[in-house]
Amino acid sequence: MPAPCPQPAAQQIGLLLELAAQLLRAGRPSDAIAPLRDAALLVPHNPIIQHDLGLACLEGGRIPDAILALERAVARDPRYTDAYFRLGIALEKLGNSGGAIVAYQRATELLPSLAEAWFRAGALAYTLGDREEAVRCFRRAAAAGGNTSFGRLSKARALLTEDRDQEAERVLRKALALDPANALAHDLLGNLLSECGRFDEARECFERSIALAPRLAGSYYDLVRCRPVRSDDDGLLERMEAALATPGLEAQQRLRLHLAIGKASEDLGHYALAMGHFDAADAVRRAAAPFDSAAFSIEIERMITRCTPAWIARAPELGCRHARPVLIIGMPRSGTTLVEQIISMHPEAGAGGELHFWNQRGAAWLRSGASGNEKAFVAKAAADYLRVLRAIAPKAARVTDKMPFNFLWAGLIHVALPRATIIHCRRAAIDTALSVHQTYFHPSLAFPTGGAELVAYFRGYERLMNHWRRVLPADRFMEVDYEDLTRAPEPVIRRILAACNLAWNDKCLRPESNPRAVKTPSKWQTRQPIYRTSVARWRRYEPWLGPLRALIDDAAEQPLLHVEPPSQT
Repeated sequence: MPAPCPQPAAQQIGLLLELAAQLLRAGRPSDAIAPLRDAALLVPHNPIIQHDLGLACLEGGRIPDAILALERAVARDPRYTDAYFRLGIALEKLGNSGGAIVAYQRATELLPSLAEAWFRAGALAYTLGDREEAVRCFRRAAAAGGNTSFGRLSKARALLTEDRDQEAERVLRKALALDPANALAHDLLGNLLSECGRFDEARECFERSIALAPRLAGSYYDLVRCRPVRSDDDGLLERMEAALATPGLEAQQRLRLHLAIGKASEDLGHYALAMGHFDAADAVRRAAAPFDSAAFSIEIERMITRCTPAWIARAPELGCRHARPVLIIGMPRSGTTLVEQIISMHPEAGAGGELHFWNQRGAAWLRSGASGNEKAFVAKAAADYLRVLRAIAPKAARVTDKMPFNFLWAGLIHVALPRATIIHCRRAAIDTALSVHQTYFHPSLAFPTGGAELVAYFRGYERLMNHWRRVLPADRFMEVDYEDLTRAPEPVIRRILAACNLAWNDKCLRPESNPRAVKTPSKWQTRQPIYRTSVARWRRYEPWLGPLRALIDDAAEQPLLHVEPPSQT
């Protein structure tokens, strides 16, 4: 226990804490930071004051300062549940998902009934691709929340994670019948409905969510992606621009709002305004999670060095001969969702969506270096992966995994599963980069969305793909050009199905009829017949491309297509 303060110091601390309390009650957390910091300097070992300072910094948007104070609080009192919980929130806002999960786990160890910590840990686990852990956390949150709005919301998240969408919708509708002002439930229902192609209903949910909780203004991002924005959309663009001034708007909400305004501006033909907001969104992302281009380049070189032709040739010796997996890889926004929709229309194929399996196993493999137990590692990875695919579609002969970033691990995947089909989706570099620049990616994902960093990333990706093209067997590695697929779908689709060893089926020509829920940003596009309006769309933005101009290539020779209305990114 710290020694008691002398009387004058105690009085001074009391006055500082009372002032801070008044400011917090008045909704002025930023102003409360100074008196709390002064109090913490007088009694640096007091965990309660450190916690309160951290909370004020958290509510005032000073996230690094919040983390520092909350870390001091838990160091002084390792059983301080609230400090761990709020430390998790601060780390999450900073994009440190791993650290946030650890903090939430510690909070729930100390207080197992802390439903919101379970819920937040589940949401992060889901984002990181650990579905089993996400379901476990959501179920614990539901149990802790009981027969409350939060308990029902947690139950719905568990059901959604298990792809039990109809059950989840019933739970959410019941939650809203009992608590119509639950903004999070409206937002979650909106996402469910948009994933299932019920866009008009989804828009209404997002509108209600934002009206109830203006700090959820980032939900405009999902709203505008339900369909192209029109000039008669009741001042939607103006409302979104006004929402940028919402007090207490978090960085990620602001980022998504800028992207939403950019999307709406593009739909209305205001390309200069659109690019200004896309650039603003990228600036927010850079401030929160800068990308290390040099480290990425080193990783690419390590991968090329590790995956030699001689090692790839050992695939029959090291790998499992099962042919179920179909991996659809490439840069994000290169047509991977379209290809998965095409394949999963086949009655003998199932769709896995974006699985994080190889991002996790591949990173562990790359860190380990060459070792004597490599065969055991590869065998276990193959067995675990096949178990994941069987759980997704037990009766399917082929199951897709359309995680684009599996392009990093194509060599490892082939060695583990030499009969798996790897489909590389390609699209004109500048169109791909522009679409990336206009899309939201979770801050936990180490991926640039603009500027010279995105150009450098694309160059590294191309370098690695050139390597895979040289070392992987041609009958296991095929490439699909987005421009060819949209120009003449049938011959390309026939080639895709043949590579997957699937018989021809006419249903695959109509991917827009696929009833499955789509959880990627391409929700609206997947419900449209295959179209060409996204080819050479970079020309609309030519004066404002900035560093992305370096990626202009043969696409520059393509004519600008007439767009009616402008296509959704």
